[in-house]
Amino acid sequence: MTSTFTIAIDGPAGAGKGTLARRLADHYRLNLLDTGLTYRAVAYALIQYALPLDNVSAAETAARQVDLAKLDRTVLSAHAVGEAASKIAVFPTVRRILVEKQRDFARTPPGAVLDGRDIGTVVCPEADIKLYVTASAEVRARRRLAEIESIGGTANFAEILADIVRRDERDMGRADSPLMPAADAHLLDTSEMAIEAAFLAAMAIVDDVLARRNKA
Repeated sequence: MTSTFTIAIDGPAGAGKGTLARRLADHYRLNLLDTGLTYRAVAYALIQYALPLDNVSAAETAARQVDLAKLDRTVLSAHAVGEAASKIAVFPTVRRILVEKQRDFARTPPGAVLDGRDIGTVVCPEADIKLYVTASAEVRARRRLAEIESIGGTANFAEILADIVRRDERDMGRADSPLMPAADAHLLDTSEMAIEAAFLAAMAIVDDVLARRNKA
């Protein structure tokens, strides 16, 4: 790839977009950014300093200090941080600060795969490829439960499902940059699809666009 190439991946939590983003970034040798971690980093900073999650000014300050090169997935993947992040993400000023950082990342050669909730609609509306990865809430809850149990943890399916439904409502219902597929996004429903099948389907879409670009 001789020019910057951007793949935008959106979708609800647990649909498989993160795994798909990593596979695509590795295959096409593009930079990778899980934009959800940027919101988690802001939430984590507030939690660390025992600041209330509705302190917009503190959230803005934390957002400006987020370093995309130092996002620690292990620390930021904690459930409590994720819950806090979805509350932080409703602040328009915080979103604007982080979106600018995400756009700068996307513009860095050779390009990037970004996954999140508003990549194709807000962050990178001119992305070369837009994918919207989804799955039913029940399937996503089962996957989350299996993930917890695989590392020796225990959890309640009904509670996980209720949590996912709440997060979906919060993400889709917020006034600023709600979760929704871009008008020109390719839809991938992974409810009955293994990650390998999803990866092959996404790769076919990307390869088609690259082939047409090379002919131009």
